[in-house]
Amino acid sequence: MRPLIGIPCQGNLRSKYPRFCAGKRYCQALEVAGALPVLLPLLQLRDTQQELLGRLDGLLLSGGGDVEPRFFGQERLARLRSVDRLRDEMEMWLARQAVERDVPMLAICRGMQVLNVALGGTLYQDIKTQLPGALRHDFYAEYPRGHRGHALEVVSGTRLAHILGCTTLSVNSFHHQCLEEVASPLRVTATAPDGVVEAVELPGRRFVVGVQWHPEELIEGDPGMRGLFEAFVQAARGASAAA
Repeated sequence: MRPLIGIPCQGNLRSKYPRFCAGKRYCQALEVAGALPVLLPLLQLRDTQQELLGRLDGLLLSGGGDVEPRFFGQERLARLRSVDRLRDEMEMWLARQAVERDVPMLAICRGMQVLNVALGGTLYQDIKTQLPGALRHDFYAEYPRGHRGHALEVVSGTRLAHILGCTTLSVNSFHHQCLEEVASPLRVTATAPDGVVEAVELPGRRFVVGVQWHPEELIEGDPGMRGLFEAFVQAARGASAAA
């Protein structure tokens, strides 16, 4: 049986009608890799969230708007945008629970930032204003989503390096926030030339990997990016078999 991978939705902040939604490409990437994607509504009852997580074999934290700074002890800066507090709360709770229960997790872009904050780390709210001299990291929406905006270095010997099969590559990039203080359980596994953290993983778990770029946009032409989803789904399949 294909493993069930949960994707927490986002609230549609641009609609007058309340709704939950998730990016199509995340769902397609999971399907191609052999999983069944399950969209998780932002429901507030802990009993509901507990039951949802209990039926999943894996968790994917996707991209989206900015994380509410009060969750990491900071006041809002002027360039903060598209905050969805309900999503923040649910995803941070899910991330902590997934780590505690050893549920395989892949965290992408905002998802990696949520994972870091959930485990005690902090964020730079805006790279341009808080990291003078940093590379450009936000290429949306001037370029296609598959545009590779900058290079990065992957730490040799890490799970990520093994999956990708390389230690240098170029990636797409749509973020203006990034990790500041990295949560102590996490290991940095990739950085951009300007020092911005581009990937993390959590040793001692079945699969907890965070990447700052968007591999779901690159799976057609890049075996390494497709391999990232396949490795995640394989870990989720193993978790399902062990349950």
